[in-house]
Order: sequence, then structure tokens, then C-alpha cells
Amino acid sequence: MAKDGIRQFVVGHLSTNCYALVSDEECLVVDPGAEGARIAAALSDVKVTQIVATHGHHDHVGGVRALKEATGASFAVSVGDAERAQHALELSSHVFDVSQAEVEDAPAPDRQLSEGDVLRVGSAELRVLEAPGHTEGGIVLIGDGYSFMGDTLFAGSCGRTDLVGGDHETLMRTLARLKREIDPATVLLCGHGPATTMKQELAYNPWLA
Repeated sequence: MAKDGIRQFVVGHLSTNCYALVSDEECLVVDPGAEGARIAAALSDVKVTQIVATHGHHDHVGGVRALKEATGASFAVSVGDAERAQHALELSSHVFDVSQAEVEDAPAPDRQLSEGDVLRVGSAELRVLEAPGHTEGGIVLIGDGYSFMGDTLFAGSCGRTDLVGGDHETLMRTLARLKREIDPATVLLCGHGPATTMKQELAYNPWLA
């Protein structure tokens, strides 16, 4: 029997953190940015039923198609980034060399997410919180004591806003909201780099000052 919990994979040329939330032998995968077939093979002991992207950049959706084809899972992304995810390579090509990155555009989503939507896998639930700024349609997924942050907030830093769809002032408003709404004890599972806690970030992250 599979042990419930969160598994992490570091994938792709930008070392994206992909997470697998396992509950009652069901699995929801967050941000498979590349290597979808490898992720599927590593999760062969559970039933992958859902794939969710926190935003539509190529390094967070580049493995969705392969993972979906291998598992039959549904794919969800926000309303605001659904189109971006399906054209992720084109929108990244002026900044990153994606020609050898072994990533693909995401397929059309089976579900488009908005503020307050709830994702359920086994006995676990994730609440969708809209978190624009890094992209127009960025989201954060709030669980029980943990949160999948995508590229909104990192340990000691925050997401860049110089890519297409980014906006610094919008991101600052999002970060101010996260300060109010995420419990300090929450473990923050970031899109790149190490995990942290909101307490740690409130104390040391200059973007939350």
C-alpha cells in the first residue's frame, strides 16, 4: 500500500520542483515541468488521477502531455493561464533555449480553475487561491499545513516579473495577501529551490517586509 504524503521530483533544464500529493493511493501531480514519462514511472504504485499547473510557463507544464498520456489523468490550470500553457514554448523561446529542453506545450485543460475552487484527491483537499503577478493566472494551492507556491514565492525571494504576463505591482499585492491569509506554520513548497515556512519568510524574506 502506498504511503500517503508528498513526493518531490526535480525536473527539466530549470530544475523545477514537481510534487506528487498521494492520499488513499490516489495521486495529484503539481507542476510536471518536464520528464512526464519519468514521473509516471516513478508513480506506478499509485493511481495518478489529476495534474495541476500553478501557472502556464514551459518549465511547469512541459511534462503535462507525456504524463497525461501515460496515466490518463485530467489536467487543470487556471482560467487566466489556460491559453498560455498551450503556447508555453513559443512564449518562452525569446528568453530560454527550449529547443533541447525536451518539453512540450500543454494540452487543452480538462478543467479551468478559479479562486475558491477545491481539488480533492483521496481524503486530501487543496483550495485554489489566485496569485497573479509572475503570470496573469498564477495560483497557489493551499492544503492542510502546506501550500504549493509555484513561482509566486521562494525561500528568500519571489517570482520574476520581467517575462510576458508578469507585473511587479500585481505580485506585490499578491504577496501582501499571502502574508494575511497563509498561517505562519504552513510549509511552503516552492516551484524552485528549497521548501520553507511562512514564518521563516515573514522573518527574513525582503519581499514580505
